[in-house]
Amino acid sequence: MTTEQSSTKEEPKVKSNTKAIVAVGIVALLVIAAFVVYSKAVKPQPPDNAQLTELKWDNLMGSRYTEILLVFGNGLTKHFIAGVYNTTGLNGANPGGGGDSSPAAILDKIDMKQVQEDNGSLSTVKNGARLWTVDHIGAKAGKERDFQGLKAHWVMWFPIPDALREHKDLSYATMDARRDTSMGIRKGSRAYILDDPQGNSWVMKSASLIKDPNQKFEGLKDLGSRLKLPPGWKFRTVILENDLVFMTDNGATHITQDDIGNTYDRVGGPYSNFKP
Repeated sequence: MTTEQSSTKEEPKVKSNTKAIVAVGIVALLVIAAFVVYSKAVKPQPPDNAQLTELKWDNLMGSRYTEILLVFGNGLTKHFIAGVYNTTGLNGANPGGGGDSSPAAILDKIDMKQVQEDNGSLSTVKNGARLWTVDHIGAKAGKERDFQGLKAHWVMWFPIPDALREHKDLSYATMDARRDTSMGIRKGSRAYILDDPQGNSWVMKSASLIKDPNQKFEGLKDLGSRLKLPPGWKFRTVILENDLVFMTDNGATHITQDDIGNTYDRVGGPYSNFKP
């Protein structure tokens, strides 16, 4: 009798211990699940700009290049920033500028999903191939990464606008960027310009071969007939009578794109030495 009574008294403790073990197991699973979600949704910004080297490229007008964007940040808070990696001066091109730094034989074979995994980013963007429409650039370049044979320097951080993340059309919209580069178009070169309804002017710095792979550098002077300009916008080209120097407002600049994907920097005021 004593043994049976003793056994009856111990039974609730066994159930209690079992519940405790189950509860601990559930908490552990939740912690693991949270870690998995966090590790997939959060990719910290790497220190790719920790060591910078001053680079200068000349004779760029019309030369081909590509930018690879690695997107880092927090998918839970929806804060994202992209590292921009530029091929100029690499991949067989002239290190001092000019030539094709984005050979199609390499670029066309890149698996961007694999690039994402190899570089620990949330996502990736292949921004190219493109053609420079400036003569010279000076940049403080950071880490060089190898994207399946396509080498590229870190050149800037680019905050990802919500609209871009949501895949909205940003043609003729103003985007903010930060860069520590100098760019210029020399006297006697042609500049390709957008004028917006507010009186701001935007000078093309690169032509895109993404939406229209058949776009030719020589045909940019007639681009106005191909663009679907919003009301109040105008396209024009000029042969510069003075050197145009692109600048920033304490590192901040503004960019826009037309409906073909050509990219323009704002000029005038703190953004250039004069407004063409």
